[in-house]
Amino acid sequence: MKKSTKITWIVIGAVALAALLWLAFRPTAKDSVSLETDTVKKIDISSSVTATGTVEPVTEVEVGTQVSGIIDKLYADYNDVVKAGQVIAEMDKVTLQAELKSATATLGSAKTESDYRTKEYNRIKTLHDKELVSDSEYDEALYQYESAKNALIQAQASYDKAVRNLSYTTITSPIDGVVISRAVEEGQTVAAGFETPTLFTIAQDLTDMQVIADVDEADIGQVSVGQRVSFTVDAYPDDVFNGTVQQVRLEATTSTSVTTYEVVIDAKNPDLKLKPGLTANVTIYTLEEDGVLSVATKALRFTPDEEILKELDVKVGGSAVQASDTTRTLWVLNGNEISPRTVVTGPSSGDRTSITSGLEEGEVVVAGLSAAETAKKTATTERSPFAPGPRGNGNNQKDSTKK
Repeated sequence: MKKSTKITWIVIGAVALAALLWLAFRPTAKDSVSLETDTVKKIDISSSVTATGTVEPVTEVEVGTQVSGIIDKLYADYNDVVKAGQVIAEMDKVTLQAELKSATATLGSAKTESDYRTKEYNRIKTLHDKELVSDSEYDEALYQYESAKNALIQAQASYDKAVRNLSYTTITSPIDGVVISRAVEEGQTVAAGFETPTLFTIAQDLTDMQVIADVDEADIGQVSVGQRVSFTVDAYPDDVFNGTVQQVRLEATTSTSVTTYEVVIDAKNPDLKLKPGLTANVTIYTLEEDGVLSVATKALRFTPDEEILKELDVKVGGSAVQASDTTRTLWVLNGNEISPRTVVTGPSSGDRTSITSGLEEGEVVVAGLSAAETAKKTATTERSPFAPGPRGNGNNQKDSTKK
């Protein structure tokens, strides 16, 4: 029993001695921390916004008809090139021609009636002025004259409408372009009751296309007219197409709690590779600055700790000036001393921020404090005596104790 107690006290003493030795010779702050610096240099700063969109013609016209009837002839088909004023379809004219004949007859009758009533009125008016007819006869003649005149106006309007409706049976292209859609066949009946049925869709110029991109509300604030754009389409994955932001539309579109805004991007298409309806993967370059002075962004957040820097034999000269909306403080390293420098910052690309004034190329600034390699090696080789040992060694020690 006494022998066991003695062994126990020996073990406790050995552990305590090991703990004291570890505390005495553990790595110091000077060994485990070093000053991280960054050199002021010129770089190209850029940032971008990604979105998806649809390729569309710049000008696209849906051609329809304002009268109901049967499609008699079609003179244009998919992909046909058409000119403005070219006849592309005709509708059956029999019914409308009959309506025109009826309107013509009604107009002739109204003209005859109007001429007769005019002569009668003039005659009665002359007699009335001489007091040879009564007032009632004069009033009757005036009434018949006015009625005939109004009937003539109505008949003329009906005639003009019949002529116009008949002209609608000949459908022409309103623009020079290419037929990209045909929605009817010969013999098909179309009804223009409440809305104009679409017969053809014509794109004006397929060499000049546009992309309508849906940009997320979180990114739309960075997008403006004139910014450079590149995009790809799945049909030609190895080709990169270029364009420019032409318009940022104010109307928002909300779908499944996601709000987007339409951005119109011009897209030249000289090779006619871009086809209407293709999905475009768009990159909008919201920031592009070449050859600007820059520092690591984290250097703008560095605040010196005099106690740690003293252990690193680095002096702190001066104090930082309170930052404003346009100015920040950087710590410039000269030998073994750092001093504050007020600078004006510009756009940032994330890990680096441009400096518009306050620094020169080649100067060294403090970016922060970091663990030195020696400290990392020490951490892997030295271990607290209170930490558990490797699994294999522990098992061996346990087995020997049992013995």
